[in-house]
Amino acid sequence: MEKNFIIAGFGGQGVLLAGEVLANAFMLDDKNVTWYPSYGAEMRGGTVNCEIVMNDSGDVSSVNKAETDFILALNQASFDRFLPKVKKGGWMIANSTLVEEKKSRDDINYFFVPVTKLADELGNSKMTNILSLGVLAKISKLTSLDTLEKALDNVLPAHRKNLLPLNCKALKIGYEYDLSAVK
Repeated sequence: MEKNFIIAGFGGQGVLLAGEVLANAFMLDDKNVTWYPSYGAEMRGGTVNCEIVMNDSGDVSSVNKAETDFILALNQASFDRFLPKVKKGGWMIANSTLVEEKKSRDDINYFFVPVTKLADELGNSKMTNILSLGVLAKISKLTSLDTLEKALDNVLPAHRKNLLPLNCKALKIGYEYDLSAVK
């Protein structure tokens, strides 16, 4: 079964790190995976996205597909840009702190979660990406919280290992967030 993910936001939100952690988690789960980053010449503030393609029973096909199973949009521009790419029955997960809660399509599933607000309450808005990754993992049911924590440990550079406990806490907050109220 192949599944496709797009994580998108603006530069500085840690979009590429979140995608790398997700791809690493899939590898730890013995799945075939491709991680493909995309960003403009500007880093902070510019549009950034990455695509992760995972297959648990065969080779991974190409990236940049016409349709996507899961989109994680961390800002309004990403929501607007990628909404048309969600395949029928797919999932749009949006950061409702920065994205207007509108459902213009009735053939997909929406989750609007205030991930930046939750990260602020955790004490660090830079945890938005990792917190939202916990939400995505819970919705997709394709990897576990434990595997994500191991992947995060693998991906974080040595000079950021001191942030591992806070990142794991953010993952857990996202993974355990009550989604019944935000669908």
